[in-house]
Amino acid sequence: MQPMVVVKRGEEVESRHIGHVAVVDSDGRLLYEWGDPERPTFPRSAMKPFQAIPVVTSGAADRFHMDDADLALCCASHNGEERHRARAQSILERTGQTAAVLACGTHLPRDPESQQEVIRKGIEFTPYFSNCSGKHAGMVATAVHLGEDPEGYERPEHPVQQRILETVCDMTATPREQVSWGVDGCNVPAHRIPLRNLALGFAQMADPVSIGDKPVRRAVERITSAMIAVPEMVAGKNRFCTDLMRAFNGRLAGKVGAEAVYGISDRQRGIGIAVKVEDGTQRALYATVMEVLRQLGLDREEPEAFRSLASYHQPVVKSMSGQAVGKILPVLELKRSD
Repeated sequence: MQPMVVVKRGEEVESRHIGHVAVVDSDGRLLYEWGDPERPTFPRSAMKPFQAIPVVTSGAADRFHMDDADLALCCASHNGEERHRARAQSILERTGQTAAVLACGTHLPRDPESQQEVIRKGIEFTPYFSNCSGKHAGMVATAVHLGEDPEGYERPEHPVQQRILETVCDMTATPREQVSWGVDGCNVPAHRIPLRNLALGFAQMADPVSIGDKPVRRAVERITSAMIAVPEMVAGKNRFCTDLMRAFNGRLAGKVGAEAVYGISDRQRGIGIAVKVEDGTQRALYATVMEVLRQLGLDREEPEAFRSLASYHQPVVKSMSGQAVGKILPVLELKRSD
């Protein structure tokens, strides 16, 4: 298979990454592709916008007075900044629960300044530090609102996860019997679907008019708008998701997933884009996403937005002293599907 991205040291190729791209409209038509658009994929955190839908359709979002920042955090793989931790705690407190119910575990904040603050002040680690704490708070909220025991909400047999599975199947047009699953890093089920089906889910976010179920349609509109309105809650400082949505100012919604997966909704064209780097290497992911956007014409349609993200398109390889010694270059050429 041809490489999707090459890494150059000087003018010579040092490494190559292969991968896959699917571009789909809201009717499920495959428009453009690279590699294998049918590649079975664990979207991991790129599924979070779909996992958040039951938070709205159940009525939990309204009962617990969730605003755009709350809903954006339900979709987040956040930095662990103080604003993220405080917002996750606030959501959970509104449900009458404490951090003890959260099954996501904890880890150091991704944000370097927050890491230093935690170490300097000796702040106690809690599950709120987990980059998935917003998603889990939303899951707990649906259980509490519907009168279910929130304990064990992360298990596949729990009603919370059964609702999410049904939503994932509907949004991605994947028959339930064709969805396999593993366990995500935060302990909830990680669903495995074809890459083009993930792109379809993001296309439906981009053009929710195609969603027949009106409550789901309204929930998708609300969630997508929340991500775009408060992008700093979806990721945080110096993060591609936040920078992408801020730069394109209402047009694009984007969400990263672990092991180098990315999903984008283009609300102007009503299309969804899904990318998977085969070896799971993050360094090739954003360069690929930017090149796909370029080949779809967004550098011409939104030149200022595209230029503001130039550092993600062809990242510079630097030496230990900060000297530029190479580049990460996307080399894929999207193929128009028949």
